[in-house]
Amino acid sequence: MSEPSSSSKRRGRLLRTGAALVVLLAVAGYLVVQYVTGGTGPGCKVVSADGGAASYEFTPEQAVNAATIAAVGTNRGLPERAVTIALATALQESGLRNIEHGDRDSLGLFQQRPSQGWGTPKEIMDPAYAAGMFYEHLAKVPDYQRLPLTVAAQRVQRSGFPEAYAKHEPDATLLAAALTGRAAATLTCQGRPGTARTTGPDAVRAALVRDFGRDAVEEAGAEVGGAATPTPSPSAASPGSDSGTGSDSGDRTVTLPVPARGGADGRDVLERGWQLAHWAVANASALHIERVAYAGREWTAGVTDGQWHATDAKNGDGSAGAAGAVRITTGG
Repeated sequence: MSEPSSSSKRRGRLLRTGAALVVLLAVAGYLVVQYVTGGTGPGCKVVSADGGAASYEFTPEQAVNAATIAAVGTNRGLPERAVTIALATALQESGLRNIEHGDRDSLGLFQQRPSQGWGTPKEIMDPAYAAGMFYEHLAKVPDYQRLPLTVAAQRVQRSGFPEAYAKHEPDATLLAAALTGRAAATLTCQGRPGTARTTGPDAVRAALVRDFGRDAVEEAGAEVGGAATPTPSPSAASPGSDSGTGSDSGDRTVTLPVPARGGADGRDVLERGWQLAHWAVANASALHIERVAYAGREWTAGVTDGQWHATDAKNGDGSAGAAGAVRITTGG
């Protein structure tokens, strides 16, 4: 048998080199995606409440940060529009990731600068504190609710690219509707367990304190903390929450009472309840939450379709009669 020609050998080497290059490019692309998304692919989704085609997919890390931003805003008594502006700003500035770098000394979700009086680096890296500072400045903008989102965000951020906020408004609008509770059963996550060192009811209670504020939760007569409770980060949320927490004895369920805040039709009850329910789903991976139930609907981690399913045909539409409490079942 004749030996392969030198040209055939070269072609073989080129093919092998090309194949290796394709593999390397694929690996590099994967690593870039992992960096941009914070280590995991999209595992959460929010959809339009009116059944339209609008939707937004995001990562568990982004979900946790978005839920914190919304909780801080609503606890300050700010409207949904303020939450939308904050979420769009964080999407542009950091991709809703709590990053430790940026332009000059910019840090965190909103790329706030210690040198410009936004706080210490440690404070700015606390999402609840950072969100609180953003809202504090936004509230000082005259008539911000009526301003275009780009203008309102720019009055706070003083960005070099103010128009960049506009492209995030549709996604931020969907997120704000879900995370303030106005849009029921619109946010879902796969709920794959994350790398959190603390899980169980105590971890859930500590995260509630982190986002909604210790004083607000304790004033509702709730059990907060305990020997196994991890130390929460400082919260920028102000008092005003009407939710409480309490774990069922001997099991893994945290029950969040949702008392009425006014309104004969129960609308306030439902919105507060759905905010807490969506908050729990957004934190599912981080806190190893397996199930969330509210208003005749239930979300379960790991279910293929990831949807909210009716648990009671009579109340499956989220009627106020089933809106007494949010039940969060943890995996440990």
